[in-house]
Amino acid sequence: MAKSLRINEQIRISPIFLIDHENEKRGIVPTRDAQLLARDLGLDLVEVAPMERPPVCRIMDYGKHKYNQKKRQKQSTAHAIVMKEIRLRPKTDDHDRMIKLKHAREFLQKGHKVQFTMLFRGRERYLRDYAREKFDDVLRELGDTIKIERPPAQDGRRMTMVVAPATAGATAGSGPKATGQSPAPSPRVAPQSSAPSGTQPTAQPAPQHAGQPTTQPTAQPVERLSGVAEGA
Repeated sequence: MAKSLRINEQIRISPIFLIDHENEKRGIVPTRDAQLLARDLGLDLVEVAPMERPPVCRIMDYGKHKYNQKKRQKQSTAHAIVMKEIRLRPKTDDHDRMIKLKHAREFLQKGHKVQFTMLFRGRERYLRDYAREKFDDVLRELGDTIKIERPPAQDGRRMTMVVAPATAGATAGSGPKATGQSPAPSPRVAPQSSAPSGTQPTAQPAPQHAGQPTTQPTAQPVERLSGVAEGA
């Protein structure tokens, strides 16, 4: 809402279309009644749509609304991405270049993009390869903290390059490396018996051939304890 909105007694036109503090539409009411209702609630009557007929007014805490509006505006401005420019010359010495790189790092840490501009004068515009080497030095100095948004390109008497902060991502080579060899086959394991541990496997009797007499098991004598009478 604009700062020039009329509130409370500043609203002179009547009637108005009223929306109360619970966002309920009350319809068309006299302005004086709406002002008294807002006063009884300890709130403000704000003309939110003055160009409508009748004007639309809302009951709210206008001071709190202005505070929240400024807070949202400040947050949106803080997250805005700004393009910063760093100007270089083919004859820029190492000391000046390091100072400019320091400023570029500060811009990148704040989340801004940086455009490096190489300006040419006279015959310097023919030093295209030399300018690219200077840009390569800049990229080497900034290292992995950036990503190239626009590679170096010459436009008349200047060459530009745009870089941005590198986004967090997966580290290269963190996954398994692909090789041209197929994986070695796993060694074959002999199947184990499903019998519980401690149990000896039962021996199977040998098959009997035709015509061979069957041997009957011999009864073993039963030993008796000494001192126990027979027939007990």
